[in-house]
Amino acid sequence: MTAVRTTSVERTAARAALAVPGVSELQPSLRQSLAEAATRVRRTLGSAAPSPETGIHAERAPRTGAWHVEVRCVLDEDRRALDTARDVRESVRSAVDAYATRHGVPGPVTVVVTITRTTGHRRTHGPSRPPGTTAP
Repeated sequence: MTAVRTTSVERTAARAALAVPGVSELQPSLRQSLAEAATRVRRTLGSAAPSPETGIHAERAPRTGAWHVEVRCVLDEDRRALDTARDVRESVRSAVDAYATRHGVPGPVTVVVTITRTTGHRRTHGPSRPPGTTAP
């Protein structure tokens, strides 16, 4: 498996994950963040933002041909994290499976979704307030 194909699988997975309602962005892993920081030192100011697939890591097991894809998501708070994670897992699994099959490298696909944080965090629990009142 060449790096180009793995990168293409990661790009496919990123598009599938970002298309799921409730996913606001992908979060790079610590490994990816450190690599990006080292690269930034060598770049000039004004360089392009990191690619969206930095929140994806894909690898293929050489013996079994199975794909393992890790997805790190930042979610909007408007949807339940569990529902969104399930949708991301299924969307990415289907997209990677279709891509791999089209390119002659099929195999079982395992997807692990990690929710790193939610954005626009609003208080959803706690004491109720009478209508028309605001939080202090």
